[in-house]
Amino acid sequence: MSSAPPLPDHAADASTAIACDIFCAVIDNFGDIGVCWRLARQLASEHGWQVRVFVDDLHAFQKLCPALTLERARQTVSGIVVEHWREPAHAGDTLEVADVVIEAFGCELPPVYVAAMAARTRTPVWINLEYLSAEDWVADFHLRPSPHPRYALTKTFFFPGLGPGTGGVLKERHLDGARAAFESSPTAREAWWRQATGHAPPPAAATVVSLFAYENPAVDSLLEQWRDGASPVVLLVPEGRISGALARFFDLPSFAAGSHAVRGNLSAHALAFTDQAGYDALLWVSDINFVRGEDSFVRAQWAAKPFVWHIYPQADDAHLPKLDAALAHYARTLPADARDALGRFWHAWNGAGRPDWAQLQRHAPALERRAGEWAGELAQVGDLAGNLALFAKTQLI
Repeated sequence: MSSAPPLPDHAADASTAIACDIFCAVIDNFGDIGVCWRLARQLASEHGWQVRVFVDDLHAFQKLCPALTLERARQTVSGIVVEHWREPAHAGDTLEVADVVIEAFGCELPPVYVAAMAARTRTPVWINLEYLSAEDWVADFHLRPSPHPRYALTKTFFFPGLGPGTGGVLKERHLDGARAAFESSPTAREAWWRQATGHAPPPAAATVVSLFAYENPAVDSLLEQWRDGASPVVLLVPEGRISGALARFFDLPSFAAGSHAVRGNLSAHALAFTDQAGYDALLWVSDINFVRGEDSFVRAQWAAKPFVWHIYPQADDAHLPKLDAALAHYARTLPADARDALGRFWHAWNGAGRPDWAQLQRHAPALERRAGEWAGELAQVGDLAGNLALFAKTQLI
């Protein structure tokens, strides 16, 4: 590995773009790189930063970014440099250190890169981007410094969150306008249905449900309730970890993209895995969205539609306090009966009991109102990329 001189100190000149490196180790399918890629694009497009992303799993990344070439160790996509992070010690074929270094989700920077950070004329801003949590303690730990034990470097913990005093969550400036334009255009919505499912949009009486989840024992009960329900349900299922359960329910060899099946009052479409912009449109065409992990959880909130969260399961039910913390924010102003119904349904979907679809739907009007109100409340916290960029600039002065 060759070593280049330290990069110029960009922050002193406002006309020169801030250089930013984001390191991402893909642990949970698409969640980690999904968040990092959204952040990278937003820092580049909205803040004018020069961004480079180190990622160790190009195959997972390519699902979200089809323009990516798997065989290339270094490439530029949408103006962002992508490096294949081939091993923990790897830091690019030419060692360069950025003005802002983001260590995503505790992935640990290459030791050679950390040493180069310490040798740089102007110390970089080093940020440890944490996983999203709605718990109260997040505001206390957001922006806390952590000095390095050997070098004159300080890492700052940056916590995404749903409440004041946190880093907020990712939201592009154009998102609300794009959603409003899509929802107000029958032509755009019909084109989406034709392209994604090969069918016309369903009748207004149908409830459209998007289903994106981890493997889930509760899905069989829910499919049965939709099948036997009094009103039609149209299910949109991105191909993935839940597809096997759909295949078994419909007695099919598989439920791959392009599949369509009907049982009783349930009609289901299997969708091809989509890029991030395509996933937003899926949320917008649906009446209620089942989401999982972090990235789709955030996008569902900006969609301003009722949603059900399948949180990433952890040992000893460590994820349940995080689920309850999110519910406390989201359901805060709901009437008590609607709040209780939503809480029971979320818990059942996460392994505690049987989900009761009919009970949840009785509160649909209240849930729809709250979804719109909540999107407005969440926006007041500020978007994560903007909050991070502002913090970094204060450190680079």
